[in-house]
Amino acid sequence: MTARIDSTFARLREQGRTAVIPYIACGDPYADSTVDIMLALAAGGADVIELGVPFSDPMADGPVIQKASERALARGIGTPQVLEAVRAFRARDASTPVVLMGYANPVEAYDLAHGAGGFVRAAAEAGVDGVLVVDYPPEESLEFSAALKAAGLRAVPRIKEHVKVPVGVGFGIRDAASAKAVAQVSDAVVIGSALVQCLEALPRDQVADGARRFIAGIRSAVDEVRKA
Repeated sequence: MTARIDSTFARLREQGRTAVIPYIACGDPYADSTVDIMLALAAGGADVIELGVPFSDPMADGPVIQKASERALARGIGTPQVLEAVRAFRARDASTPVVLMGYANPVEAYDLAHGAGGFVRAAAEAGVDGVLVVDYPPEESLEFSAALKAAGLRAVPRIKEHVKVPVGVGFGIRDAASAKAVAQVSDAVVIGSALVQCLEALPRDQVADGARRFIAGIRSAVDEVRKA
């Protein structure tokens, strides 16, 4: 769980490399494509995979991610399907960390249906490594972080100045050149919208290979930057 994240970043620091973290929305561009895409991203060089939990009001996301979330919801993808995708991925990949990104409402809805702490327990059992909930108020965020820690999961922070953990930059990265530029000043390159748009344009039988090729190009560019 957190050990996968810690060991991944420790290895990258030792190698002087920047982490590549792709974001995809679970259930997009096809309801059954998520696990195939995750495996392809890992094969293409992703160090951590950020998996979006679909929500009807993703106010912290840009229009591309918002539309991906809407498409996934229209296909019936919710928190249970996200956890099942992680479980299926983990059965075939025991080493690549998976971080869930989402909002408080789906977490609270899951807890209402499965009991207090149900989301954290289910995430841990599925093989999730970390969770980023972008809209928790500070007090609730502290409580949620404590629950995650107790379950062996990482609460993923967003601001480097306040935490002693690696930071990833995930805005404005659209191609290999911009990823390379960000790699010079960041511990991790997070790329979401450009990847989502790439996959959205592909037929079902090409999405996995498209994901692998896309992230391999980012990986190659980022690896041109070596840190002392």
